[in-house]
Amino acid sequence: MGFSLICPPPGTDIILKSSDDVLFDAYRRILIESSPFFSDMFTLPQEDDTSIPTIQFSESGSVLSDLLMLTYPGEDPVIDTLDKVSVILEAALKYEMVRATQTLRRLLVSPVFLEKEPTRVYAIASRYDLEEEARIASSYTLRINILDCPLSDELKHITAWSYHRLLLLHRRRSEEALKVLESVQVGEVKCTQCNGIHYGALSPPRWWTDFVRRASEELRIRPTSDVIFSMPFLAGSADTGCAKCALSILESHAFLERLKKRIDEIPSTI
Repeated sequence: MGFSLICPPPGTDIILKSSDDVLFDAYRRILIESSPFFSDMFTLPQEDDTSIPTIQFSESGSVLSDLLMLTYPGEDPVIDTLDKVSVILEAALKYEMVRATQTLRRLLVSPVFLEKEPTRVYAIASRYDLEEEARIASSYTLRINILDCPLSDELKHITAWSYHRLLLLHRRRSEEALKVLESVQVGEVKCTQCNGIHYGALSPPRWWTDFVRRASEELRIRPTSDVIFSMPFLAGSADTGCAKCALSILESHAFLERLKKRIDEIPSTI
């Protein structure tokens, strides 16, 4: 693969031309083995011409270069933005380039993208009907306020059905997580100072009342257990309680772990 037509590499038998007139010397055999699209193309009758044929592409030179690097043996290109992943993935799917598509699908759901922009990853996966990648991304969107994320261009290319599936996931998981909190019975959580047991009227510890209020607010926005069972979040509730509430939280560790497990077991993907 190269850019010079004056001294093409040995064995070159096809030229690929990008939309911005960048020329790539290529090998027909590699393209045939990497893509049913090219395999079918090269089985068609060819003109009886001794010159090397040129194929015009609608993709830019940078996209075509990365696509060919993903196809040829050797080091893969650096693809470090979702914009690049999306446009190269579109070309890989268009030309049925199997290895390139597999690499890009793995890259799409890599932590570097999922943790920063899960909604964009979900939209890209949905646009190209990548169901498994969409499922993975949907679980990461639970960590963000889905109604407060930036309006990305990728959302223009997905159906209302795909977006509604995501909203339903958030709503249903939020509802089920709130039910878990509401299912806790008075007496399951104890504090030796503020439980009201001295007068025979058992009431929740003050830290627990505050925790349920704040956790419910959090779960309505981000229906995941990550925040509400973190030490900073629990410490916030301890600060609103009595002098013994911090100790009560520590002694409730096993109970909180069981509660977290119940929330984590709620379906978390579309």
